[in-house]
Amino acid sequence: MSHTTQQRLAFNEPGWLDTLAAWLLGLLWLLPLVYAVWTAFHPAEFSTRFELSAPLTLNNFRRAWEAAPFARYFFNTTVLTGMILVTQLVISTLAAYAFARFRFRGRNLAFALVLVQLVVMPDLLVVANYKTMAQLGLVDSLLAIGLPYFASAFAIFLLRQTFMSIPKELDDAARVEGAGALQILWRVYVPLARPVYIAFALVSVSFHWNNFLWPLIVTNSVNARPLTVGLQVFSAVDQGIDWSIITAATLMSSAPLLIAFLLFQRQFVQSFMRAGIK
Repeated sequence: MSHTTQQRLAFNEPGWLDTLAAWLLGLLWLLPLVYAVWTAFHPAEFSTRFELSAPLTLNNFRRAWEAAPFARYFFNTTVLTGMILVTQLVISTLAAYAFARFRFRGRNLAFALVLVQLVVMPDLLVVANYKTMAQLGLVDSLLAIGLPYFASAFAIFLLRQTFMSIPKELDDAARVEGAGALQILWRVYVPLARPVYIAFALVSVSFHWNNFLWPLIVTNSVNARPLTVGLQVFSAVDQGIDWSIITAATLMSSAPLLIAFLLFQRQFVQSFMRAGIK
């Protein structure tokens, strides 16, 4: 092995400082979760006392579940994230396929306008989006929360780049077999882009499960509130501060994502690596 190759390998290998920094960052990220777990599973008097002999209890979860309509919040959030994800995948797939394989006037300009959405913060459009929802009569509904996110520039960009990397010879072979444009899309492009779909689905579900500002503004009642807004209302000061109950409610809200990550972490990492998301 040459001296130059050894230098490159030594440069690419992480040093002990990098490893130490990674562990420190991991511990800092983990500490709030550890505190939440400890407080949620112990009586209120042990919320700031870390004693190994402290008794365990599930009463905090029962009290939190009874104190607020969390069943409704879970239902709203599940329906909302599912609705947004399915709509995003359908719209983004069709748009990306058109940008990748069809030639039409203004294609580059239209794709540039799609990319502009990537540099525009969603918070800047809150007022305009609220006015639009009010004019449509959709305020305080799940549709109002999801409608501004139905067309995802991020998904269109990812899928377009993936579709463009697929050899056109596959299109020609499918057309020889008598397949139409939509059949080619469904039988050729979608299966080959599966890692991208999984990676984007993870990003979309985690973002909209935790989204807070826009749902807070556009909802007024329990019928449309997702978990994040319901948790904020539940933990408001006028409800009284009991950290044991609040952390129990927080764990209930984040449990689906945490469980999904623990069960499918290998698939998560592989999907992101294959999709090229860094």
